[in-house]
Amino acid sequence: MVGPEIERLIALLARLPGLGPRSARRAALALVERKDSLLDPLVRALAQVAHTVKTCPICGNFDSCEPCAICADPTRDESQLCVVADVGSLWAMERTGAFKGRYHVLGGLLSALDGIGPDDLAIESLRARAASGRFSEIILALPATVEAQTTAHFVQDRLAATGIRLSALAQGVPVGGELDYLDDGTLSAALKARRTLS
Repeated sequence: MVGPEIERLIALLARLPGLGPRSARRAALALVERKDSLLDPLVRALAQVAHTVKTCPICGNFDSCEPCAICADPTRDESQLCVVADVGSLWAMERTGAFKGRYHVLGGLLSALDGIGPDDLAIESLRARAASGRFSEIILALPATVEAQTTAHFVQDRLAATGIRLSALAQGVPVGGELDYLDDGTLSAALKARRTLS
């Protein structure tokens, strides 16, 4: 139906998160139809990202400068370190504007099924940063999954000797959430993480 170049484009687009074969085909068609206004600028942007963006050696964020803009920012709170699973989680935390400290990207979560062990994650560099004595609190901002809980327990064990206060994000009822629509696990977590009002 289409040439091998377009088929290759569709196959590559289909490998992106959230895009299946049909969505990839629609995206490829839109790119080809709008070559001048969409495809050519996208090609240039991808080439620029490929040549300039690197992983920050301190926190693991992606940026074109080294260290990244967050690590280089002198106004950030030096006493708090937020541990996240991946860069997407770091970006989500930054979008809120609620956290003003430093970050540490693990690079994933422990998963025996996926063959991801402690050596595959940035846990030893986290331990080294914790041992530096710069931080008074480490916040584990990990998702509410079994893999994340396993990772959190492992990190807690590795950081136990540092004496640094460890905390985790609260889990439970989202803002604006109706109890009728929440699953049992979310309601249970909300009940366990309840706070005193007076």
